[in-house]
Amino acid sequence: MKETPLSNCEKRFLLRAIEERKRLDGRQCYDYRNIRISFGTDYGCCIVELGKTRVLGQVSCELVSPKPNRATEGILFFNLELSPMASPAFEPGRQSELLVKLNRLLERCLRNSKCIDTESLCVVAGEKVWQIRVDLHLLNHNGNIIDAASIAAIVALCHFRRPDVSVQGEEVTLYTPEERDPVPLSIHHMPICVSFAFFQQGTYLLVDPSEQEERVMDGLLVIAMNKHREICTIQSSGGIMLLKDQVLVCSKITGVKVAEITELIQKALANDQKVRKEGGKFGFAESIPNQRITAFKIEQAPIDTDDVQQQAEEIIAKASPPSEVLANPVLWAPGTAQIGEGVENSWGDFEESEKEEEEEIAQDKSPTTEDHSMETGDSSAGTQNKKDETIVLSDSEEEDVIILEPEGAQKNRTETSHKQDIASKKTGSKKKRKSYSLKKH
Repeated sequence: MKETPLSNCEKRFLLRAIEERKRLDGRQCYDYRNIRISFGTDYGCCIVELGKTRVLGQVSCELVSPKPNRATEGILFFNLELSPMASPAFEPGRQSELLVKLNRLLERCLRNSKCIDTESLCVVAGEKVWQIRVDLHLLNHNGNIIDAASIAAIVALCHFRRPDVSVQGEEVTLYTPEERDPVPLSIHHMPICVSFAFFQQGTYLLVDPSEQEERVMDGLLVIAMNKHREICTIQSSGGIMLLKDQVLVCSKITGVKVAEITELIQKALANDQKVRKEGGKFGFAESIPNQRITAFKIEQAPIDTDDVQQQAEEIIAKASPPSEVLANPVLWAPGTAQIGEGVENSWGDFEESEKEEEEEIAQDKSPTTEDHSMETGDSSAGTQNKKDETIVLSDSEEEDVIILEPEGAQKNRTETSHKQDIASKKTGSKKKRKSYSLKKH
C-alpha cells in the first residue's frame, strides 16, 4: 500500500501556515519535540519517543571470526526495519529507497565516526572478536525517523553490557552474568542526528519536521554532531541549493540541540543504573504513567464483616414498610397489544356469523320445483337449445381471511370453513339454474 498523497488544499494550508511561522502542533520553527527514553528489563533494550514517533532499539552480541583485513577489530552492524505497523505506507519484506538511505546514514553517523572502540571488542587476534548488532524497529511513524533512530541506537549501545570473557592459552571462557558482571562497551562520543526541512527553495526552515511537513518540503538537511561540536556527517537531499550561511545557521542550531539531548540521555542512563543497583522496579511496564495502567494492580478496600447480621436488622427496622397498593399498568392503544385490563373479548362476533351461515346453508338444501323440472326436462330439447343457453357467473369472490385462534377451537374453525365452501358452491349453482329457467321461458 502506497502513501496517501495530500490534496492540493492540504498542501496550500500547510505552506500558508509555514509562511506565517506557525506549525500544526503549536511549536516554533526551531523547537524540538519532547523526547522520552525508557529501558527494558534486559541491558541494551530501549524505546525512544520523539513526539509520536517511536523507535525500539535492541543490541545483541556474539563471538565470530574477524574480517581478514581487520584482524584485531570487532564488527559493528546496524539494521533498521520499517514495518507496516508503523505506517501503512511501508511494505513488508521489501527494502525501499527510504530504508536503504536511512541505514547508510546510520552507518556513517555511528560506525564511520568511530564512536565505539572496535579494537576493545577483540578477544583473540585473528580468531575471536565480538560482533555487535543493533536492531532498530520503527513502532510508529510521525516524521523525522532518522533523528529518533540515531538517538535509540546510541542509547541502546550505551546501555548494553556484553558478557565477560577470559583467555588462557587458546581456550576462551565465556562467563554468565551470575558468575561475573557484564562489561559495558567503550564509547568515545555520542553522535546524534538533527534534521532540517526547507520550504520554497530554502526560504523557510523548520527543525524536526513532522510527517505532514515532510510531504510538502522541498529539501532535507541532516547534520550528525556530538556534544563537542564535532560534525560526524552531513547529508542534503531533495535537490535544493543551500547557501553557506544557511548551513552555518543549521550547524549552530544542531550544536545546541545535541547538547540538550546528550544531557537527557546521560540522566536517563544514570537513573536506570541507580534503580538497578538499589533493587527497585524497572522496565517498560514501570515507566508507563500510573494513570495509563488499568489492569496491573487492584486496590483492595478493607471490609469489616463483624456484626453483619445485627447491622442488617437495624437497617431493615429503620426502613419504611412497602406500600400495600400495587398499581396495575394499563395501556389503552387500539390496534396494538393491550397491557393490564385489556379490551372486551371479540370471539362472540365470529360465533354469531357462523350461526347465520349455517342457517343459510340449511335453507339452500331444500330443492325447488323449478330446479326439479329443469333437471327432468327433455334431453332432445336440451341438445337443440344448447347454443341459446347463457351461463351467468357470480361476480362475488370471497377473500381469504387468516384468523389466529386458540388450538382448542381449531377443529371447529376447519369444519365451519368447509361448510362455507359448500354453501358458496350451492349458491352459485342456484343462480345458474334460475338464469337457465328464465332463458327457457
